[in-house]
Amino acid sequence: MPDRALIAMSGGVDSSVAAYLTQRSGARCAGVTLRQFRNGDLAWTGPSACCSWRDMEDAARVALLLGFPHTVLDFTGAFRREVMDKFVRVYEAGGTPNPCLDCNRCMRAGHLLDYAAAKGFSYVVTGHYARIVYDPERGRWLLKRGLDPGKDQSYVHYAMTQDQLARTRFPLGELRKAQVRELAARLGLPNARKPDSQDICFVPDGDYAAFLERYTGKTYPPGDFLDLDGHVIGRHRGAVRYTIGQRRGLGLSGPERLYVLGKDMARNTVTVGPQSALYASGLVAGPVNWIAWDACPREVRVTVQTRYRQQDAPATVIPQGDGTVRVLFDRPHRAVAPGQAAVFYQGDVVLGGGTILAPLP
Repeated sequence: MPDRALIAMSGGVDSSVAAYLTQRSGARCAGVTLRQFRNGDLAWTGPSACCSWRDMEDAARVALLLGFPHTVLDFTGAFRREVMDKFVRVYEAGGTPNPCLDCNRCMRAGHLLDYAAAKGFSYVVTGHYARIVYDPERGRWLLKRGLDPGKDQSYVHYAMTQDQLARTRFPLGELRKAQVRELAARLGLPNARKPDSQDICFVPDGDYAAFLERYTGKTYPPGDFLDLDGHVIGRHRGAVRYTIGQRRGLGLSGPERLYVLGKDMARNTVTVGPQSALYASGLVAGPVNWIAWDACPREVRVTVQTRYRQQDAPATVIPQGDGTVRVLFDRPHRAVAPGQAAVFYQGDVVLGGGTILAPLP
């Protein structure tokens, strides 16, 4: 009997080509699109970045063209609780959240895999640019970077477990985006030229503070900008509007460019200073999910990526015995932001990663 594959179809070109490649491999396929929110949940009346009726129709059209069934699953409740509500909590606590990490961990690697198992599917397929391979010497599944360096999405999957990796397929990991577009056009897929989504899906205009106000019904009051000595040098428009490393939109002038260095949410202050003050010698992260082994046995040399699409940096990871790690950079690293993820690599292999708790000065 051929494998039964459940294809997570967003309506975009990547998941559509992943569906075609999976079907070509001989698997019996079914498509599913996750409804994660409605515009009414966001108090938003403009166009959506995803989860629109057009996206669902595009996914259904591709499934019809390829000849397999398609359905829509309503995950709006789980998405609100586990992704959107956490986004709000982290911002209100002064952090810089990455909801794409939570979406992949909770929705795709969590609820969707559970649904697939309950329905008797062998594995779930997505259109992400990463690779999953089994290493017989280690007896473990490994996560690797996608071969297209401009599209690699291994960073957002660092939290996957061995069981989740074993039941997930990324057919696009060996391809480049240009090849995917070319194949989609050759197949006559209706979304072959559909542009990629760029923004956080539930913040389609990119205005995070406006989303927070709409979603929570709160207003975030203005407060003081402080310099490194604690002197008031101006007024900000609400601390949630600023992220570590931000330069534009501060409305401050001085002899040198100023950047956001930190936020005190209890005092409602935002500290700014020169770019040189943005650099950290290391960070603390945790809890850490290890993929390459059950637990990091000792300090280990890695490269570490502290934001999506950021160049990774050489560092040493030192386990702390409580599930956290200290990461010491070879050279000071810029704009380490609590709430983001630190993901550890050796070559193209993801060793593991965890949430950044604090930078080391």
